[in-house]
Amino acid sequence: MSKHENQTLGYLPDEQPPFFKMILYGLQQVVVMFPATVAVAIITGFHISTTIFASGLATLCFLLVTNREIPLYYGSSFSYISAIAGIMAAKAAEGADLNLQIQTAQFGIIMSGLVSIVAGLIVNRFGKDAIEKVLPATVTGPVAMAIGLTLAATAISDASSAPAGIAEEAVQLGRNLAWVISLVTLISTILFSVYLKGFLGQLTLLFGPLLGCLTAFIVEQITGITFFRTLNEGNASGLFAWPIFTLPVPSWAAVAAIMPIAIATIPESTAHIYQLDIYVNNLAKMKKSNKHYAIADKLGLNLIGDGIGDIVSAMIGGPAGTNYGENISAMTITRVFSVPVLITAAIIAMLISCFTPLINAIYAIPQAVIGGLEIYLFGAIAAQGIAIMVDKKVNFFDAKSIALIATIMMIGVGGQYAFGGAIPFFGMNVPCIAGAAIFGIILNLIMNIGGPAEQAVVADELNKE
Repeated sequence: MSKHENQTLGYLPDEQPPFFKMILYGLQQVVVMFPATVAVAIITGFHISTTIFASGLATLCFLLVTNREIPLYYGSSFSYISAIAGIMAAKAAEGADLNLQIQTAQFGIIMSGLVSIVAGLIVNRFGKDAIEKVLPATVTGPVAMAIGLTLAATAISDASSAPAGIAEEAVQLGRNLAWVISLVTLISTILFSVYLKGFLGQLTLLFGPLLGCLTAFIVEQITGITFFRTLNEGNASGLFAWPIFTLPVPSWAAVAAIMPIAIATIPESTAHIYQLDIYVNNLAKMKKSNKHYAIADKLGLNLIGDGIGDIVSAMIGGPAGTNYGENISAMTITRVFSVPVLITAAIIAMLISCFTPLINAIYAIPQAVIGGLEIYLFGAIAAQGIAIMVDKKVNFFDAKSIALIATIMMIGVGGQYAFGGAIPFFGMNVPCIAGAAIFGIILNLIMNIGGPAEQAVVADELNKE
């Protein structure tokens, strides 16, 4: 075996791949973020091309604000959907057109960005240790797991989704064929990630979907059932079309509805930072690098960047967002944590939003292909929650730890499957992840009144053995 083959492949945040590889890695990140980002636009009614452009621009601003030290991609957040939809529905009832509805929501999103910035400044002032007392691994780990598991239904639903518009008697056949396509995508992606080595092994999240699309094409030739989708938006034809940019319109109702959601997204963002810290430094050890990437220590900077991302996105007509767990999963699987790659991905996303054939091509990816990929990626998000707790040596035999993990998981996952993600609570509809995180934070503070949290004694003893 050659010396080159013995080297650990992967790119750390401050490493830049060759140009051709960087383009492919960047495209892979775009493919990963695209389904969820577009889904938020479709559900809320925001313009799809504008939403994609905003995700790229907000990512560039985030990377700039964080000194290119935190490899994260900014995409549209599901946490804000119910609040945004509610405000837009209220404006629609008043007779407002779509753009005015979006403009009203924009103002609330901008103000929610200020919440994240203030939280980041507080963390910078009092230190990471202070925030870890409020957000220990027994909170951030289960939150990350709940995020992944609440998306399980979406993944399975997409994986078994029959094409829209087919005859009723062909629906069951369509579902069966969808399973064939999604399973080909899922299994091939897993096999590629396990068995492909070198540069090809870092493109598994492109190869799997490509094989899935090829399967969908073969299915169409044999059965006549097409799984490829068509984008139905006003600017879906022609070669070039600028996204529809809108300016925010002040609305205190939008602030009241949307702004508080930012508080609930802080644990999610914190979990992402801890995930990155673990996996980036593990890669650094594998590559025998002497450099330590203190990503977890940049939690405050991350929150500030997240808030600025919200403001930038909302200023041009994009929805609220967050750093994407799907992209973290992609980086973890491929070991490509390069910030230059994420900059490339952001630029690609912005270009795609302006060139109609490109946005049509990515949107055309069959839902079954996306579902097969989502099973892997969303599951990886949940697995990273376990990694957070293992890395922080959480004592799974401690009653406090068990109480936090159990209740956060049940509220987060149960809220998704019982109420579709928004838990009715005293006249409010609380997003399940937000509710789980807030409950976990309060419960943790109550249980630690009068003394510090118990240390992971059992885990330490096991490590000594």
